[in-house]
Amino acid sequence: MGKDTKGFFRRKWFLRIISLILALFLFMYVNGSKSGFLRQNTRNNNQSSALMSNKSVTLRMPLDVTIDNNKYIVSGYPQYVKVKVTGPSALVTTTSNTQNFKVYADLSDLTPGKHRVKLKTSGLNSELTSKIEPQYINVNIQPRKTITMKVTIRLSTRDLDNGYKLGRPHSDIQTVQVTGSRDEVNKVNRIIAFVAIPHDAKDNIARQVTLQAIDRNGQTLNVVISPTTTNVSIPISAGSQSSSSSDSSSSSSEESEETKSSSRTSSRNDSSDSSSETSQSSSSISNEDSSSSSRNQ
Repeated sequence: MGKDTKGFFRRKWFLRIISLILALFLFMYVNGSKSGFLRQNTRNNNQSSALMSNKSVTLRMPLDVTIDNNKYIVSGYPQYVKVKVTGPSALVTTTSNTQNFKVYADLSDLTPGKHRVKLKTSGLNSELTSKIEPQYINVNIQPRKTITMKVTIRLSTRDLDNGYKLGRPHSDIQTVQVTGSRDEVNKVNRIIAFVAIPHDAKDNIARQVTLQAIDRNGQTLNVVISPTTTNVSIPISAGSQSSSSSDSSSSSSEESEETKSSSRTSSRNDSSDSSSETSQSSSSISNEDSSSSSRNQ
């Protein structure tokens, strides 16, 4: 039995079958490894392609102006500009999310007046390119000026429909600082606190009002006012009380005027009487002189 078993394993066809099975296993293993390797390579290549491919994105960025703000005021430029950023996809995505660069206009070497300036970027990765829209801006540089002005309260109306009367308005801020370009500040005529009064108001009014700088024509000017607001209070009283006091004052006035008029009339009459007496006396003396003259003759 043992000899037959040994003979069976030594037969050529058995060995061939075993060899074939092993070859099949080896073939399948090698092919599977190759497929996995190819799939991994494909994924890596795709990722590399995604990282290396170019991408563009347009960002809305604030515009910085480089100048000595203690000496000059700049006007005429936009607050935001558009920047088209192009480069490797990963860098563009990161830049879009962080926006860790700036767009600026360098005005530090310019004199007062109007200028056309090219915009630049700072802090952008060297592998990225940018295109700014607009590429140039027009600016107006003016010397900075600050003045102190009084606050004037302006009311929408002084007459109420219900017979009530408005008292004298009061502002808790009397003066303010006005800052801007020299040309604009020179145009300021008044600083007003405008208060809209309802026509049917009965109670005292207290409002926080934004201050405005206006020129001689009533146009609002582009200046900075500090502080920007003030609290305005306006007393309102019933019309009957005001009318009574007004009538009483009017009566006193009239009485006083009548008294003065009487005094003036009396004075004039006394003066007239005195003049008349003087005339009569003079006439009498003259007549006596005439008679005496006649007798002497």
